[in-house]
Amino acid sequence: MGIIGMGRIGCKIAQRGKGFDMKILYHNRNRRSVEDEQALGASYCENMDDLLKESDFVVLAVNLTPETTDLISHRELSLMKRTATLVNVSRGLVVDQDALVKALQSGTIHAAALDVTHPEPLPRDHPLLSLPNVLITPQVGTNTYTTTRKMVQKMVENAVAAVKGQPVPNEVKPN
Repeated sequence: MGIIGMGRIGCKIAQRGKGFDMKILYHNRNRRSVEDEQALGASYCENMDDLLKESDFVVLAVNLTPETTDLISHRELSLMKRTATLVNVSRGLVVDQDALVKALQSGTIHAAALDVTHPEPLPRDHPLLSLPNVLITPQVGTNTYTTTRKMVQKMVENAVAAVKGQPVPNEVKPN
């Protein structure tokens, strides 16, 4: 399994993959520590293309930034194995959906599982909705009691810090 974006969510995905004895590759703008890599059983791919060529499952777990918009397009899809599945749990705009439709229709890749699309919801006549090799879920990847509780707790911590004029603990900054 190849994970693109090895932040908190990417690490959780790696932990689950490790539990199934999967070989874990990852690409991230910043390499994780040796200790993290060992704990997760993950190997760093400096070049994202290498990860795409080697992975049976490519999981996208990146923030949406100008650099990650259309991160996966025709070129990247053509590098993937014909038997590969693309999994997007980040943001819909990270994947060029027109290129994805073509790749799925032509057999360039085997399948896609999308917890996010653009727009959401997709129009009823969108080609992704009629493909038998696509699974689309309505952003349910985080729909657990524990995650919801943690999200509310972080939201309150961030709001309190902002009101007090303190640094916001979970501020997402570009690069």
